[in-house]
Amino acid sequence: MTENATLHTDMGESPSSWQDFERRLQAAKSVDDLASIEQELFGRKAGAMMMALKSLHDRNPDDRRKAAEELNTWKRQLEELIVQRRRDLASPSEEMLRSSDRIDVSLELPQHEHGHLHLIPEFIRSVEEVFGRMGFDIADGPEIETEEYNFNLLNIPRDHPARDAQDTFWLKTKNPEDRLLLRTQTSPMQIRYMQSHKPPLRVIAPGKVYRKDSDATHSPMFHQFEGLMIGEDVTLANMKAIMITAIRELVSPTAEFRFRTGFFPFVEPGLEVDMRWQGDEEDSREGKWLEVVGCGMVHPNVLKNCGIDPKKYQGFAFGFGVERMIMIKHQIPDLRAFFLGDLRFLRQF
Repeated sequence: MTENATLHTDMGESPSSWQDFERRLQAAKSVDDLASIEQELFGRKAGAMMMALKSLHDRNPDDRRKAAEELNTWKRQLEELIVQRRRDLASPSEEMLRSSDRIDVSLELPQHEHGHLHLIPEFIRSVEEVFGRMGFDIADGPEIETEEYNFNLLNIPRDHPARDAQDTFWLKTKNPEDRLLLRTQTSPMQIRYMQSHKPPLRVIAPGKVYRKDSDATHSPMFHQFEGLMIGEDVTLANMKAIMITAIRELVSPTAEFRFRTGFFPFVEPGLEVDMRWQGDEEDSREGKWLEVVGCGMVHPNVLKNCGIDPKKYQGFAFGFGVERMIMIKHQIPDLRAFFLGDLRFLRQF
């Protein structure tokens, strides 16, 4: 663990550290100062809160629950304080109003709405928190990928239909041999991560992906978060436990779901997870069950492609559809509603 990570872990154990952040937020004199403190506190890779949450999995079970409750309490308080301070700093001071913008304070002012995060980035932030508590790192990478990373290293055959132009957005390049595309999945980040890190490892990769498809449950651009866990004794039972925990924490403790067999070239065996939903069955190919996760044990060929010995290490990979999970969580019948920018829809959340 790095020195910075150790500091953050200690913060999770000391309420005075979070009180110090609280004082700094209160004392911030500009929106830029506030943004800098927020990044230090909630940054995706090295934020104090994220590192503290990740450190929970190293605690013994008796201490973990109490520590998690304390951290979540501080997280809510600090997030609320940041929102309030951003509003305060965005408003002109009384001195400025007196000197340069005199107004009649007896007038009735119109009520203004305050903005909020869109459902998708808000949900992804929750994903990073949940998996951070389970010890997963967060990785991101390019949306324009090479054929090598998007298909070849993932054990996807040369004649696989996913490579066809009717499914994938291929890009024109000066050199036809430079086969570039808009990534069809965030799995290439798993390859990049395995090439630069030694097992054991845990990582999730949230981001945008692109496929030529559109209906009530499909979009040409949508969001995924894919994950990977590699170790010497990782099993299918570990994978199912992670899947169930993620679904119950991110969607609902009472969510109805099922596992069924599936096929993906980069895992063996492969599974899919469906969740029951209340969507528009007439405008979707899904029926009453909506697939939200594809997962399985990483294929030995993929491990070999990344320089990992499949005789010593094994693990699992998974990919969740972000919009589909939000659709089930909030009973949204059509995925396309996320991208229309209709304020009547967005104000509900």
